[in-house]
Amino acid sequence: MELRHLRYFVTIAEEQSLTRAAARLHIAQPPLSAQLRKLETELGTTLVHRSARGTQLTEAGRILLEEARRILHEVDQAARMTREVGSGLVGRLALGFIPSATNAVLPPILRRFKTAYPEVSLHLQELRPNEIVDRLHDRRLDVGLFYLPYSDPSLRVHCVADESLVLALPTTHRLAHRTEVDLSEMADEPFILPARHSSIPGLYTIVIQACEQAGFTPRVVQRDVWLMQTIVGLVAGGIGASVLPDSIRQLPRAGVTFLPLTGTRGRARTAMAWRDSTESPVLRSFLDIAAAE
Repeated sequence: MELRHLRYFVTIAEEQSLTRAAARLHIAQPPLSAQLRKLETELGTTLVHRSARGTQLTEAGRILLEEARRILHEVDQAARMTREVGSGLVGRLALGFIPSATNAVLPPILRRFKTAYPEVSLHLQELRPNEIVDRLHDRRLDVGLFYLPYSDPSLRVHCVADESLVLALPTTHRLAHRTEVDLSEMADEPFILPARHSSIPGLYTIVIQACEQAGFTPRVVQRDVWLMQTIVGLVAGGIGASVLPDSIRQLPRAGVTFLPLTGTRGRARTAMAWRDSTESPVLRSFLDIAAAE
């Protein structure tokens, strides 16, 4: 039994006439009658009573009509869903991101993606950079966001945001009244540094390199802070200063002043990473949205 036999049968049942069914199917009546007889022979029972006034379903025919409609509906649904998945219109996307990605980079991407692809299920996970990479490798994530620098031949890495750096100072600091600060002026100041992860140096490396470009190695009084908001809180508490991406200014904090920096070429670059071998239409749709931001 083929699907076309079921479609023929359903049309005959709906039209109650072989002539009208043949016209609707755009085939001649004799071949349609032959296909109906073939179906009845295969099932071992009469499905349709034929008469000069048309056709009428037998009890077996009524049962088959109900099941055939269900089967054809499910097949059509499966075909539609398959086409939509293949085009990236529906599916599932697992995205891992560092917390600071929600300051500026991630929200507009998510907003545009959900508008364009409302049927895609997003599974979002806030993670440490090394956890993102691990989960990309073991296929628990499709795509991740974290700070560069990072290099891995098995991952595709693309920069989606390039920010200047700002100096975070307690509002009571002697330089807090400035409109900008040359980073070299902070050579003898206490610094709070973000965590340095074994697999991805990330923001730690960005801060160290910025200070070195300004001609000094920072005097660290607090290191290995995971959350950027925690760093800002420690700055507000007078523990020290820090260098952070410019997007942190979107989260103002009492007791902290953010100032533009001179004297360094340092930038905070956020990357999007995914497996080089991935051929997911949903992922491709997401990457296209991200590239357009």
